[in-house]
Amino acid sequence: MARTLPEGTRRELYRIYAEVDALLEGASCDASTDCCRFGVTGREPYLTAVEIAELERASRARGGIPKRRRLPVAGERRCAFLSDEGRCWVYDARPFGCRTFFCDRAVLPGRSPRAAIARLTRDLSALAEGFARDAGGARPMSRVFPTGGR
Repeated sequence: MARTLPEGTRRELYRIYAEVDALLEGASCDASTDCCRFGVTGREPYLTAVEIAELERASRARGGIPKRRRLPVAGERRCAFLSDEGRCWVYDARPFGCRTFFCDRAVLPGRSPRAAIARLTRDLSALAEGFARDAGGARPMSRVFPTGGR
């Protein structure tokens, strides 16, 4: 069952997102979308309860998870929010893990701000815990939002 984020919780989530985005300003990617194809990288973001609620809200605002016009390759694990055009369907609401993961081709300006990102990870975990104590820990995106929608 979807939970609605209280406005203060949503504002705090976006404050965390804005801070991590500022820390990684200047990072660039060749837009290969490999990071959205979990089978390619062997990694995927783990979502907290607060991020799940926000992704559900953002998806509803866009009319739901995008429908696939073409069938995925058998066994392909990819983000449900990756459109057939190779764009993130909910880019502004993309989770923390998407904001902080960079493949080997990404270019980061200077050193990675690991300590600050670790602090923001703790802030996000505390926010999620306060939002939904009974939700358990973070869960893999592909289990929450299976490829191709629900």
